[in-house]
Amino acid sequence: MLHVLITASSRYPIRRRQIKEVVARVLSEMKISFDVEVEINVIGDRKMTQLHVKHLHEPGTTDVLSFPLNEKLNKKDNFVSYPDKTLRLGTIFISYPQARRQANKHKLLVDQEVAQLVEHGMFHLLGIHHE
Repeated sequence: MLHVLITASSRYPIRRRQIKEVVARVLSEMKISFDVEVEINVIGDRKMTQLHVKHLHEPGTTDVLSFPLNEKLNKKDNFVSYPDKTLRLGTIFISYPQARRQANKHKLLVDQEVAQLVEHGMFHLLGIHHE
């Protein structure tokens, strides 16, 4: 079973179903079929800036930050195990204002940009990083 815990202020109109579908698609592509829990928080620039400075020591906002519960997620044996057999991947933070700016820049709908950021964050939670 897939548990996607989504937190967002009412001023950020997100499509929760689309976010859950993106998470499910990424897990399917990665051949992960056991119970999974992921937390996704859609926040503003002020909170994202605080997280960016605190955890990456970089000034300003960013579009997405991911905080995996385990940095070594290359195979099933490395996942954190819980008594209820649910794989808890971690937390993704998305800056809605930054997603909106990027959507405008790339001529996308904000929902499309948020979906891309969720996908990007999921790959980070699964240990797949970019340069």
